[in-house]
Amino acid sequence: MRVYLPSTLTELRKLLDTGTVGAPPLPGYAVTPELREWYAEGDLEELEYLALSSAARACVRLLDADQDAIRRRVVVVAEVPDEAVRRVPEVDRAAVKVTSEVPLRLVQAVHVDDPVAVADVTVAADAVIEADLGSEDAVFRLEQAEGHELQWYATQEIGPLLELG
Repeated sequence: MRVYLPSTLTELRKLLDTGTVGAPPLPGYAVTPELREWYAEGDLEELEYLALSSAARACVRLLDADQDAIRRRVVVVAEVPDEAVRRVPEVDRAAVKVTSEVPLRLVQAVHVDDPVAVADVTVAADAVIEADLGSEDAVFRLEQAEGHELQWYATQEIGPLLELG
């Protein structure tokens, strides 16, 4: 199953250093039956984009928690065995937990914000708690960050991407 794992550039560096994506269970997003039912008219590409977008949104929380991380959202895309994925519909239609280790060989690509998004992502990370508490202004700040499309990188481009920051 293809999963979209929210991450940061700090965690991406650890992926290259250790050869694995974090420690399980890993929160992620995927095209789940609940997502298919909710977005019945969408084709697979649209559903995958929704899962990717959900993972990108979750990155903002990671950035809020890691004040030292560069303010660029990162989504790691991996193909993991179906039996290693547990759906978590009470969190989100596309939410999953990956219950086993995800080695670098299962990573298909990464999606990362362009450096021009840093200012908006920084504002969004600073506003995420306020948005949870119902601030419309904070929600608007989150949406500003979501307006930036993530760029696609092949796994062999991760090292050079990290060198550029």
